[in-house]
Formats: sequence, structure tokens, C-alpha cells
Amino acid sequence: MDKNSITGLFLITAILLLFYWVNKPSEEEIAARKRQLDSLNRIEQLKAEQAVMNNDSIHNVAEAAQRIQKPIRDDSSLMRAAGILAPYLDGEQKFYTLENEKIKVEFSNLGGRIYSVQLKDYKTFNGSPLVLFSGDDNRYGFTFTYNTRIYNTNDLFFDAVNIQNNAISFEISGPDGEKLAMNYSLTEDGFMVHHSLETQNLGNSFATPRNTLDLEWVQNMPAQEKGRQFEQQYSGIYFKYYQDEVDDISGKGDKSEDLRTPLKWVAFKDQFFSSVLIANKTFGSGVVETQTNEDAAGPLLRKNQAELAIPFRFEDNPSVEMQFYFGPNHFYTLRSFKDLDLHQLLPLGWGIFGWINRYAVIPVFNFLEGFIGNYGIIILILTILIKLILFPLTYKSYMSTAKMRVLKPQIEEINERIPKEKALERQQATMALYRKAGVNPMGGCLPMLLQMPILIAMFRFFPASIELRQESFLWASDLSTYDSIFNLPFNIPFYGNHVSLFTLLMAITNIIYTRINQEMTQSSAQMPGMKGMMYMMPVMFLFFFNSYAAGLSYYYFISTLITIGQTILIRQFVDEEAIMAKLKANQKKPVKKSKFQARLEAMQKQQAQMQKAGKGKRR
Repeated sequence: MDKNSITGLFLITAILLLFYWVNKPSEEEIAARKRQLDSLNRIEQLKAEQAVMNNDSIHNVAEAAQRIQKPIRDDSSLMRAAGILAPYLDGEQKFYTLENEKIKVEFSNLGGRIYSVQLKDYKTFNGSPLVLFSGDDNRYGFTFTYNTRIYNTNDLFFDAVNIQNNAISFEISGPDGEKLAMNYSLTEDGFMVHHSLETQNLGNSFATPRNTLDLEWVQNMPAQEKGRQFEQQYSGIYFKYYQDEVDDISGKGDKSEDLRTPLKWVAFKDQFFSSVLIANKTFGSGVVETQTNEDAAGPLLRKNQAELAIPFRFEDNPSVEMQFYFGPNHFYTLRSFKDLDLHQLLPLGWGIFGWINRYAVIPVFNFLEGFIGNYGIIILILTILIKLILFPLTYKSYMSTAKMRVLKPQIEEINERIPKEKALERQQATMALYRKAGVNPMGGCLPMLLQMPILIAMFRFFPASIELRQESFLWASDLSTYDSIFNLPFNIPFYGNHVSLFTLLMAITNIIYTRINQEMTQSSAQMPGMKGMMYMMPVMFLFFFNSYAAGLSYYYFISTLITIGQTILIRQFVDEEAIMAKLKANQKKPVKKSKFQARLEAMQKQQAQMQKAGKGKRR
């Protein structure tokens, strides 16, 4: 190596050393960059751990592969990657509160999200404030890419701006007018929270895969009621397809559904309360999943999760308008939101059962609420009104039974005259007697069958009626759940570990009514085995209703008691001798056969001839 080469190398080394010394970062800059690097590494590690821990939930395997990024090699690559987000990757979590007369909503600058929601007018079964969710039990955030890296708003510390009495905004901003904002506002007196995601000048570096913004909403739902079994049964995820019907995944067990058509709203529903996310336009598609907590003593009821895709392009400076409903599952409150069909969150039954509840039971119930403050009295009056409306059917059923009873001696004579071996002949003779007397053997059953829709409608109404929640009557402290007069030290299968007095009274009155019916009919003489079967139903009620709503058991008890009273009263005013005289007069009249009866008799004669022919061939 010559002298010139040595001199050149020396000068290059000196220039590099001088450049390093001039551009050397200060100790403060080194510390700041180290904190940013540690924060990013911590966030990435938490994301990776969360994805791995939840690898059995929706899309988490794919998300884990996306979120685990390559390690950042130096400070310069960190700064280039984080860009305008770098100041928002680390910070101090702060809380802000908005409230009106109905709800109290707490917000966090971490994620710019709702942190907790309290309903002011309600308490849990043990008297604590009713909180729909709080803290990390609610995760709500949007996923996007920035400089090819994946971020979620849940992991960013927003700046709280535009704080007002009923509104607040959380914002991320850049030096060139870039803005990502989460805006919230409350109505003056209601359960709605208006929410929007606002963007500005983010098209250069921000992007969304498939031109959709992915929204993740996860909520651990706490148990609020004493009757946990039925609270789980009536909770889950409900969703409305755009301009279409409402569907759900609810009840016990773990369930999920891939929703490939546009949605209007998604609701995380409890027995009496709901958190509903409503799109101003639509959600493009989504996946919903609910998982039941099997720990009967645990504080959490279930875990609900929804992943929704929103059509979105940062280049268009879009904003996404939405609303949250945090409130009770009250029929008229939910129906006041026009064209949303939120009232279908109440499981009032399908078809005619739902119609009876929506257009008869609920209006009468709410009308009586305006005059009477005791819900036990309201149920009593409602039951009396229903029994009065159904009285014509009850009277017709009794008269049909009375006719069957006065014909009992003639039926017994037929049974003695025709042996059991000739069952078809005995049946033909019995039906002939009914036709001559003008008695319909099904006349006592049909009126009762017509009453069944009302009974089933009431069965659906009481567990879903928030009006009965924590309303006491007599010994029942809460008509929306079971009443207990004695707690057992052990659990009886299918019965429980308590004794419900209303259920016991309901079962006893049903046994009495069954006894009265058997005394009035001849069916026990014809089918002795049915006598015991008739008593099985009240016993089954005793087991089935023991953990059900006390209001329903009370209604069935009062309804059966009134039916017994009606039966005894009608019996006092019905002259059975006059009925017998009328039936004998009918027997003397010529009987005009219907076409159906004629065909039936022809078929019976043909069957009898075939039997005789078969016997002749065997001989």
C-alpha cells in the first residue's frame, strides 16, 4: 500500500468519526428511544401471547400470525415504522365520565373506548350497582395497518379533546393534519350513546385489508340475577340482518355463527339488559361467538365476541357513524327506536304466541301499571280478565263433559253387552250413541286446546318481563325468579335445593282440578291406566317450575284456582236431568249422517267383511 492510499483511508476514517460525533444522540434521546422500543416490544409480546392463549376462538390463529411482527433492529426503523403513532404507544391511562339521568358511562384514553357502563335505575339481585361491563371485561377496537404494520386502537393512548357535559372525543393527530378520532355523545335522557370513528388525511400511510375496517368487540357478561340457570338460558348474542329478520345464538353451551350478509345491529343480551351496537348504515359481514361460563358460582355469566367488517378506505377520509344502546329489555322502550326491531330482543314466542303477548298481554299489563303499584295484584287482575274472556270456552267444555257424564250408564251398558275382544264393534256402538244424542266426544277437549296459546304465551311473557324484576309480593321477594320458603342442604336432581311455595300451591291446585275432572267423566272407567297418568302432570309441574319465575307459578296457581271455582259454580246451575231429557229426545230424532260418517261406516263394514272372509278361508 502506497503513501496516497494510507492518507485516503486516514481521511475517510476521520470523516466518519466526525460525522458520528456531530450526529450522536443525546442521553435524553437515547432514553426516549429505549422507552419507545420497550413499549413496542411489550405490545407485540402481549398481542402474541393473547393470540396464542385464544387460539381456539374466532380467527385468532390467523391473527396471531399477522400480529407477531419481525423484531425491530434499530432506532431508525422504529421511528420510521411508528411514525405519527409513536407518541401514542405509551402513556398513562386516564378516565372520563359522561352521564345523564339513566346511565353513567366511563371512558378510557387507552383505546379511546367505553370503559364501563352503569344503569342508574337498577341494582343487581344483591343490591349492588348494576354495571353491564367494566374494565378489561369489555374490549372494543378497530384494526388497521400503518407503514405495513398492524395496529389496534385498543393499544393506543389517545388524547382526550373536546370534553363537554354530554360529549367527548379521543384523538390521534399528526403534523400534517392527520387525525384519527373516536367521538362519543349521550342523549339528554335515554340509553343511547352516539359513536363515530373519524379520519382525516390518513390515506398515505394508513390502510385496511380488503377495503374493510375490522371491528373487534368482546364482552365478559357478569351475572346480575339470582336465578342463574334461566339468566343463562335467556342470554346470548342477537343480530339483525339488514332489512331482514332478527336471529340469535343464545341459551346454554358454546355457539358461533359466520354471518356473510350485511347486518344492521349486534346485541350482547342478558335476561333483562342488553348492549347493542347499531350501524348507521350497515356492517358488511361478521362472525359472532358466545361461550357459557360453566362455573355456577363464578361472577361471569358468559363471554360474547363479535368481529365485524365495515366497508372502509382511508383514502376517502371516511367516518363511521354508529350508536350504542345500553339499557333494559323493556318492550316499549325498545320499540320506540323505529325501524330497528330492537323489541325482538324479548323472546316472547313465535307466531300466535308472540302476537298474544305483543298485542294483548303486554298492553293490558302496562295499562294496569298506570293505576296499580303492586305487581302481584296486577297479575291477579290480568288472570281474572283472561278467565272472563275464556269463560264461554270453559262453559262449553263443562257442558260437553256433563253430557258425557249423563251418558255414562248407557256407555257402561254397551261395554257390558259387547266383550272387550270386539273392540271395533264396541267403539262403533259408542260412536252411534254419541251421534244419536248429539254429543261431540271432543267437545270438552277443543275449548281447552284453544286456551293453550294463551297459556304458552304467558309462559314466555313472565321470564322476559323486566317489569317483574325485583318486585315483591307476599313471601316472594322477586317475581321474576323463583320464590324460596326453605333452602335444602342438598340438591335434588331436576328439582333444586329450595322449595318454591307458589310452585307447590300450583301443583296442589292442579291435583285438585284433576280429581274434579275425573269425577265428572267416565274416562277412568274405560281406561284405568289413565287415572295415574293424569296425576303425573302436576307432579312434573312441581319439578319443572320450582326454579322458574315466581310470577308464572303464581299466575298458574290463580288461574287453576279460578277454573276450579268456575267449575263448581257452573255445576250448581246446570240441571243434569234436563240435559238427560234433551239427549233422550235427540236419540229419538232421525240421525242425518255426514259424508265423512258415511265413508267411515263404509270403511268399517268393508273391514268387517274382510275379517269374515279371512276366517272363512282359514276354515
